[in-house]
Amino acid sequence: MHSHGHSHRGTGSILRWSLVATVAFVVVEIVAGVRAHSLALVSDAGHNFTDALALLLAWFGVYLDSKPADESKTYGYHRGGVLSAFVNALTLVALSGWILYESVLRLQHPEPVAEGIMMAVAALGLVLNGGIMLALGAARHHDVNIRGAFVHMLGDALGSIAIIAGAIAIRYTGWQQLDPLLSIAIALLIVWTALDIIRETLNILLEGLPRGIRLAEVADAACSIEGVLSVHDLHIWSLGSSTHALSCHVLIEDVPPSASEAVLQRLNGMLAERFHIHHSTVQFEHIVCPMADGCAIPSAHESHGTHSHPHTH
Repeated sequence: MHSHGHSHRGTGSILRWSLVATVAFVVVEIVAGVRAHSLALVSDAGHNFTDALALLLAWFGVYLDSKPADESKTYGYHRGGVLSAFVNALTLVALSGWILYESVLRLQHPEPVAEGIMMAVAALGLVLNGGIMLALGAARHHDVNIRGAFVHMLGDALGSIAIIAGAIAIRYTGWQQLDPLLSIAIALLIVWTALDIIRETLNILLEGLPRGIRLAEVADAACSIEGVLSVHDLHIWSLGSSTHALSCHVLIEDVPPSASEAVLQRLNGMLAERFHIHHSTVQFEHIVCPMADGCAIPSAHESHGTHSHPHTH
């Protein structure tokens, strides 16, 4: 628990400093974009502004995720970070709509741009976003909230590369329509990067099956445990981006409590090791339940339990 808290503090510090640097860069990019008459730079400044919002929400999500469980939030605040990531992704989609609208207007009425300023500011943005991506690289693998912020940075870094390439092309071809075309490409990139975050966070918020886990595979693994005859009413959902929970009914032979405890330990050990499920509620049965159907996947109308520690009946 201590190392987990230390990791959260380290990530929180990275997010805070990244937020300060990003806000400062947004101001620079807006001023430069207006002076250079570059819609691509102004659009990228808007994207960077949502990056700042993303970092703020991600930091808030890390703060919530580090809070312990209490009497009202018995599972803790894991979904605070998930909700932050969901809001982040929605802001990205809204921003893309604005960029596309402005880009279409600029295509119809192109304006000359100062490509030198475009290149210089975009290069600075590439360095900034690349540095933040490196700092968040490790944490993004196990936290959808941090991955949401990372995706913001990745999208803007790619946007900076596109702006640099476009500025070079404008300098040598004089084709001013490249600037709004770059803006359209940035907007489509933003939407593409946001959709995956929206899908995953919605799945968690709607208590869907966690990504990378197959219900039938978990049922088969449970049935392979010594002493387990069948498993039914199986439900698996996510408390947060990396914390999963499970509830199920398990049919075992009519054995004394000491023997059933050994079965429970084997079952929980398998769930933790193979599927990283550490919150489980297991109800043992010694007779065939009317709802049981071997190790079949449960029907859609069945609801899951809400207990946080495994137990037997």
